[in-house]
Amino acid sequence: LMLKFLIQPVTPFQQNASILFCSKTKKCAIVDPGGDIEILMKLAKENDLIPEKILLTHGHIDHAGGATELSEILKVEIHGPHIEDKFLLDSLQSQGEMFGMPSKDCHPSLWLKEGDDVSVGEQKLDVYFCPGDTPGHIIFFNRESNLAIVGDVLFNGSIGRTDLPGGNFDQLIESVKTKLWPLGSDVDFIPGHGPVSTFKAERLSNAFVSDSVLGIS
Repeated sequence: LMLKFLIQPVTPFQQNASILFCSKTKKCAIVDPGGDIEILMKLAKENDLIPEKILLTHGHIDHAGGATELSEILKVEIHGPHIEDKFLLDSLQSQGEMFGMPSKDCHPSLWLKEGDDVSVGEQKLDVYFCPGDTPGHIIFFNRESNLAIVGDVLFNGSIGRTDLPGGNFDQLIESVKTKLWPLGSDVDFIPGHGPVSTFKAERLSNAFVSDSVLGIS
């Protein structure tokens, strides 16, 4: 019994929307549906998955832009991110007009915070508060399969940007050090953009948060 995943890049930003599913029940959560929702729905259907909820790591349009429309079509709730990102979700429509990506403002059924957990079928995801890229950024961690869905906290070889409203570089580095690394180095992670990687690989060679850069021995 494992948590499995499918990754589908969406939007002009090539953001990794992921579909997490419980191999036993076939129930799934769609994480960060930034857009191209018909592609995501088709992917779920082709794999005989039953959408149970939508999860958001944070409020940027390339992650959250399709959430409201998808939730209306599938009749499922949106859970996350942390309430500190409300200002971003309240402005998705105007963000969308700026980027030419039609979008609706988003009002999650449930805000998530550190220590919460969410279920996907019979699998459990722990929620960690990881601000920096945005003030209300969260990540999801499934201990059983050592899988983290980290949004724009950490990338393969890089980290999230901190130059947008509410971004904070020091906070982001702190989130990586105090929230991600303690989960263990043998964790696989799905980033918000680009290829998957492991915490071990990033601690060896990531130009921003490797152990040598952060002075961790």
